[in-house]
Order: sequence, then C-alpha cells, then structure tokens
Amino acid sequence: MKTAAASNFRAMSPDQLTDELVKLKKEQFNLRFQKATGQLEKTARVRVVRRTIAKINTVLGEKSRATTKA
Repeated sequence: MKTAAASNFRAMSPDQLTDELVKLKKEQFNLRFQKATGQLEKTARVRVVRRTIAKINTVLGEKSRATTKA
C-alpha cells in the first residue's frame, strides 16, 4: 500500500475509515511483533502505518465535529 493522502480518506465514509483503521492497527501489531522477534525487514513500514493511522484519526475527528455542528 502506498502512502495515502488525507484527501483520499475524506472521501470515505466513517464506517469505511473505521474498517481501515482496524486493519492498520492489526498490521501495526504484527509489525511490532516482527520487530521484537527480529524478523522485520522493512522497518520504514512501521512509520508509514503509524502516520496513516494518525491521518485516519484526524479525518474521523473532522467528520465527527462536522456532524456535531450540523
């Protein structure tokens, strides 16, 4: 998966974002486990996943604030 721009996430529904967030958190757990056991080869993937999770959380917050205002 390439790095995703926040604009791509803004086009998604909150349910889709939540599903993507769950998938990324599972991947993050697996990457941490691989790192701990010395099996991790692509160390940069940890950073990409962490930042993508942050982008999704940001967009979810924006969407929740928008629905609260409306």
